[in-house]
Amino acid sequence: MRFRILGPIQVLLADGREVPVGGPRLRALLALLLLDAGRVVSAERLIDGLYGEQPPRGAANALQSQVSRLRQALPAAHDPVEFHPAGYRLAVDPEDVDAYRFERLADAGRRALAGGDWPRAAALLSEALELWRGPALADVPGAPAQAARLDELRLATIEDQVEADLALGADGVLIAELREFVVAHPLRERARGQLMRALAALGRPAEALAEFEDARQTLAEQLGVDPSAELAAIHLAVLRGAERRAAQPVLPGQLTTFVGREEELKRVGELLGERRLVTLTGPGGAGKTRLAIEAAGHVDGEVRFVELAGLADGADVPQAVLSALGLRDAGLRASAEAGRHPTDRLVEALAERRLLLVLDNCEHVIADAARLAARLLGACPTLRVLATSREPLGLAGEALCPLSGLTVPPPGVSALDADEYAAVRLFAQRAADVAPDFTVTAANVDTVLRICRTLDGLPLAIELAAARLRALPVAEVAARLDDRFRLLSMGSRAASPRHRTLRAVVEWSWDLLGDAERRLARRLTVFAGGATLEAAERVCGLPGGEFVDALTGLVDKSFVEMSGGRYRMLETVRAFCAERLADAGEADDLRRAHTAYFLEFAWTASDHLRRAEQLHWLRLLDAERDNLHAALRRATAAGDASDAAGMVAALSFYWWLRGMRGEGARLAADVLDVLGPEAPAGLREEHTLCVYNASLGGSGPLDSLTTQRSVISSLDRPPRQPFLLYLSGISAGPPSGGSEHVNELMRELRRLVGSDVWINALGAMGSGSAQMWSGRWDQAATALDTALDGFRQAGDRWGSMITLGVLGELAAWRDDPEAAGAHMDQAMRLAEELESTVDQADMLRTRGEIRLRAGDLGAARDDFAAALLLAQRSGAPEFVSGARLGLAQVARLRGDLGEARRFCEAALTGGLTGWYVGDATRTEIMFVLDQITEAEKAGPGAPPSAERA
Repeated sequence: MRFRILGPIQVLLADGREVPVGGPRLRALLALLLLDAGRVVSAERLIDGLYGEQPPRGAANALQSQVSRLRQALPAAHDPVEFHPAGYRLAVDPEDVDAYRFERLADAGRRALAGGDWPRAAALLSEALELWRGPALADVPGAPAQAARLDELRLATIEDQVEADLALGADGVLIAELREFVVAHPLRERARGQLMRALAALGRPAEALAEFEDARQTLAEQLGVDPSAELAAIHLAVLRGAERRAAQPVLPGQLTTFVGREEELKRVGELLGERRLVTLTGPGGAGKTRLAIEAAGHVDGEVRFVELAGLADGADVPQAVLSALGLRDAGLRASAEAGRHPTDRLVEALAERRLLLVLDNCEHVIADAARLAARLLGACPTLRVLATSREPLGLAGEALCPLSGLTVPPPGVSALDADEYAAVRLFAQRAADVAPDFTVTAANVDTVLRICRTLDGLPLAIELAAARLRALPVAEVAARLDDRFRLLSMGSRAASPRHRTLRAVVEWSWDLLGDAERRLARRLTVFAGGATLEAAERVCGLPGGEFVDALTGLVDKSFVEMSGGRYRMLETVRAFCAERLADAGEADDLRRAHTAYFLEFAWTASDHLRRAEQLHWLRLLDAERDNLHAALRRATAAGDASDAAGMVAALSFYWWLRGMRGEGARLAADVLDVLGPEAPAGLREEHTLCVYNASLGGSGPLDSLTTQRSVISSLDRPPRQPFLLYLSGISAGPPSGGSEHVNELMRELRRLVGSDVWINALGAMGSGSAQMWSGRWDQAATALDTALDGFRQAGDRWGSMITLGVLGELAAWRDDPEAAGAHMDQAMRLAEELESTVDQADMLRTRGEIRLRAGDLGAARDDFAAALLLAQRSGAPEFVSGARLGLAQVARLRGDLGEARRFCEAALTGGLTGWYVGDATRTEIMFVLDQITEAEKAGPGAPPSAERA
């Protein structure tokens, strides 16, 4: 049988015939069972749904009678209604219920939408909406809450479908449908914004502005509020009159002058003024990156540069953009919610920013880069993208600026005139850098022209050739290039000539290296994102004196660049040398050496992160992030369980401090696939940390670890990664039984760890928090002061910040607003020192709660609004929900119940499922919604309840 509740209740047999169910009460009973298809529904819930708050005497017997009648109404061959001691169960497959199919399809559509797969999203969402035949549960008056939830999901799904249609291209039909939707639902600001965007996309900005004005008036008249920040941002985008953000461009520094490309530079500037997506295309070594940097440097406003060359997997493109933007991937359980993805964070953070995003070296992740660009450009109207790639991104509206070689003079040009051509000018300048006496003269001009022509004017090839003048005369350089090109001319006809030419230059340069230089060059390719001097020496395994000489030779010969104390290879050179590493049979040995070095580095850094040198080691870890994650991925791929799990354990606190919980969760989940469901011998702590990190992204067998007590009792020594103790608390929840159980657990912990200052401070903070929630304020203050002293003694700003936040709350509960403010001011300063936007948002939210309890509603609203802005900018949904809940409380206490309900309903979306803190937040939101409902029933003039959840 198939069941329909998205409209009037219907039961259909396999052949399409409808089974009559009976009267309203019987249909209501069936609907209540269908809403929990396959699960037991308690008799109390069924009675409440059938008879309301005042059930008749003998309601249980009446329910049994209704169940019996329902069994008789349904075909005897199926008899799906089952009795259980706890209630009744409708034993049907949820897929046979249209509401379940709708939610599954809508969820899949949202995921496709988040991933930028617009056609698939549109198809899935359309299929979901086709299941509707009218208002949900249309003939069941006893389930208003469930019907309202389903109807709200339907409206949100319609808006999702519109979003997919907008990405595929707005047209007149879409605008007409949107107008009808807005008329029917004039207070839905997302739909208003979509209509404005569609009108603007079709060149009808005046109508878009009129829609905004109508929305503003409607919101003011019906709700007494202004348009949301999101709708206001769309309005500003349509006006195109908002001021640009005054921000210093963040671009890689250049060590050499920019030569040639004046015309291309001008064209890119013009295109960026006219189009929102510009792509520089051309072969490797054509100078795409350098031109992009130069062009971005001429742009007024905010610029961010994203280097994609080091990515091994296209799925990491959104994370690379998050890192370049300085956004912490702070979602505690972001990916546990259907459709959540780092791209969602980017959309939330960039929706209102005027920004030029430079995506460099897209060619090896072209599909993922194109999907991300399409999603961001479609959702962020003031964003522009400048990309570099060997091929176009292939998106509608993309403006291409192809690059080939620099201009080369024709034969017979004099030495005086040759300098007017960019290829010759570049060769002359780079040659003079290594051979100061070199100039283009009548005696060598023909040779220089031959070099530039042979190299097709490609900047990288010319620079590598010019660097050889350190050791060879210019005539010998020209002769060797000729030989090498002839040698490679019989290679693959599928490869472009310029690619073969560039490879010839690199291979010829390789031939000029000594044996030690070659060994070092190929071994340096194991690094991702460059290497420090110490790391290169330790990993590459050359004797000390030989290593220094070889590294100096590689820098001199342009195989390696040194900048900011790090040694890097050009990507073309690095790719060539990596092939030589494989040919030498050294790849596995170097991978293991690289992993061993960075595993040791990660553990050393982890210890320092709990000390006064915390900020310094955070910066060191930031610089080595690519190497650390590359080592982790390689160990995982090779099945090296001990190294991979050890790296997750060592990096756990760093990931938390930098807000990289989503990325850490994905890496940990991959390691769990290697480890298996049970901890291998000797890896219990590492396995536990993998589970907790993975659980923050919605995966991992968290239930197997249950409580903090089980974690602590499983340890036979102090944890090497003490942050395990905090992770166990925020993931699995604190011990049950109140402060006594917490204190007992802390005593057990102290017996295990002895005098460890940081761990004891963490335990004292947990004990103080439990005492506070139990109403034992004096004991709580003592424990929290002990925790703060411990964290300060250790030098940990993070622990001090968290403890100060709790002390601020305690002072507010004790009616000491001055002390509460002082604690929160100190906590905010520490969050700023840690450069953590997410923690600043959390501290602002906490201060807002304190001010709310003190009755300072204006100051509380300012804090919650600021927290909401920071949380949205960081793409942190759990903090967005917390800030909206605070704004709802302010509105409720001011008597604005409409705004309070709107904020509460908005707070229920995103990042609040499957995790105990998220569930607690959801419970508090529901409690506030109940308070709002009670206030609405009481009517105007009734004093608002001051209770807190």
